[in-house]
Amino acid sequence: MYKRILVPLDGSTIAEGILAHVGIIAKAMDAEMILLYVIPGAALEFSVQSATPAMNIYHEAEAEMKTYLKNECSKLEGEGLRVTYLIREGAVAETILEVAEFMQADMIAMSTHGRTGAQRLLFGSVTEEVVHQSPLPIMVIRPKF
Repeated sequence: MYKRILVPLDGSTIAEGILAHVGIIAKAMDAEMILLYVIPGAALEFSVQSATPAMNIYHEAEAEMKTYLKNECSKLEGEGLRVTYLIREGAVAETILEVAEFMQADMIAMSTHGRTGAQRLLFGSVTEEVVHQSPLPIMVIRPKF
């Protein structure tokens, strides 16, 4: 039923909480997991006034995420899963949806931070936006730590 599962990650243990759950499904269905990290588009624009330091910050962040995603892929491959990764820049929820369509994902699996009240107003909810806009099935968990 599922051949490709898109798994957005942000480098946090909360986001990684989805991996065990989706790994079970991916293994059972021999599905490919696609790990995605989105560098927020506004981060580069507002980071600093000079383009050169801003590009350095961007490239450092990209290199860190590449290392992080490669490590996650290695762990999951060690469990017998098929995994790839992508790094993209843009509005986070919108980019997740665009990548899901481009990669022909059958499902999006992600964790929610479970923010409420003022935190939710300040930070928004990427998960909520994806859930409301995606035509695909979405698996959402709120990890307990």
